[in-house]
Formats: sequence, C-alpha cells, structure tokens
Amino acid sequence: MTTVTKKNQGKLGGLSDRTSDIILVIISVLVLLIVAYPLYYVLVASFSDPYDVYAGKTFLLPSQFTLKGYESVFAEPNIVRGYGNSILYTVLGTIYSVALIYLVAYPLSVADLPGKKIISIFFIITMYFGGGLIPTYLIVQQTGIMQTVWAMFLPGGVAVSNAIIARNYFETSIPGSLKEAASIDGASHFRIFFSMIIPLSMPILSVMVVFSMVAYWNEWFTALIYMTNEQATLPLVLRNILIKSSASASQTSMISGGYAELNKITEMIKFASIIVAAAPMLIVYPFVQKYFEKGLMAGAVKG
Repeated sequence: MTTVTKKNQGKLGGLSDRTSDIILVIISVLVLLIVAYPLYYVLVASFSDPYDVYAGKTFLLPSQFTLKGYESVFAEPNIVRGYGNSILYTVLGTIYSVALIYLVAYPLSVADLPGKKIISIFFIITMYFGGGLIPTYLIVQQTGIMQTVWAMFLPGGVAVSNAIIARNYFETSIPGSLKEAASIDGASHFRIFFSMIIPLSMPILSVMVVFSMVAYWNEWFTALIYMTNEQATLPLVLRNILIKSSASASQTSMISGGYAELNKITEMIKFASIIVAAAPMLIVYPFVQKYFEKGLMAGAVKG
C-alpha cells in the first residue's frame, strides 16, 4: 500500500523522468545559446562589412564576406612579437602562479598548522586592501625588475581567491587518513606533498592552470606600465593597432574627407582583434575541460 501511494504521488505531484530530461535539455540549450552566441556573433561580424553588422544583416551568417580586418591586424609588424611575448609570459607566469598557489594552499589545509588562522586572515586582507599602483610601481622599479619578464608576474604571483579554492579542495577531496597513513610510514610533509597531494589533485590543478593562463594571456595593463613596446603583450599590441587606426580615421576625416572607409577598417579591426586574442584560449580549453568542472565544484564549497 505504501509503495503504491508513493508511486501515485510521484505521478501526480511531480514530472516524469522523460519530461524532466526534456525540460533540462531545453534549459541547457537556451543557456548555451545565451553564452555562445555573442562570441559567434563577433566571429561572424569579423568577416562582414561593418555597416551590414550595424544594419542587423549578420544574425547568423557573414554579410559581404571580407578579410580586411584580419589583414589589417596581421599587417602590423609587432603582432608576431606580441604573440611570442604573450606565450612566454603566460607559460612562465602560469608555472610560477600555480606553484605558489600550491605552496600556499597545501600548508593552510593542514589542520595542525601553527598560526593557521592568523596566516589565513593575512591573505584574506590582501583581497580587499592593496597599496595601489604607485607603491607597486616604486617597488618594481627599486628591485630592478622594470622592463624584464619578471615584472609581469613577480609582483602579483598569488591570486588569493585561487589559493582558497585550492585549499578547500585539499581539505574536502583528499582524505586525511591517507596523509596520516603516509606519516605513520615515515613520509615527510614534502614527500606527502609531491608523491600524494599533487597526483591526487589534478582536477584542481587544471582549474588553477586555466585561471592563471587566462589572466596572463589577457594581461595588458601591467605590460603598459612596466614594459617597452618591444616587450608588449598581444592584447597591448592589438590595443595599439586599434588606437592608431582610430587616430588615422579621425585625421583623414579632417583632411580629405575619407573618413568612411577608414572607419570601416577600424570597426573590422575591433571584431578581428577579439577573435585573434581569444582564439588561443578557446583552443586550449577543451583539453582541460574534463577536469575543470569537477575541480571547481570540489574546491569552491567546503564540506
């Protein structure tokens, strides 16, 4: 009697499994369209005439297909150097940041760490209060790393929010009994860290790698402040291209009235620059996506 009642309640008071699946699929598709369409729109717009873009003729497919935007971007002699600089800064910065995040997060996940609460508060304070640009600039200048690759990641190598996510992962997803067993067998903290913690934390490692890579790849303000034009990152190079194109269009409009054509090229460069800057990260992400969700969810919530 009880079983029948429960079955009837399930049919009357709730949806069937098939209906629920259909609703979830529809919601997922809508969310996918909302998230993915803006990027697709920019991709289509980068191959289209800007006037057709503003006229709403590129909803799904390019209109008056053209490569002038990409030609203008890659005609810049500094574009290859910008790619090289961004790759260098991203690789070195990611290795440095992820290493520091682990060295900060793992000790803070140890229950009997002396002064754990005080150290945690110290790190959390830095999330809300900072010295500002001028003190940081003076430190970089006086330490002699101005206009060197070190200026790109040494001043802000540890993202505290990422360290907190990693710490929560170590506390909730790696059983303490494993570490206790290793300690009983005579393993030191360093042996436990390198032989056990790192291999068991690949999901959160992939999350930290993605976060750091995206941050360093998109970095332009640090390069603007501390680096020369030859050391500029790709986003900074693209910014300079767009500024020069906009300035040329303004000058032409005052001198010869040829503003329309140059303004079209400027608009094409805007869309093409977004795709050129985003493409490498879009290519890399699928390779770590399978770890990303698991690591992020496990590290974001403390059980």
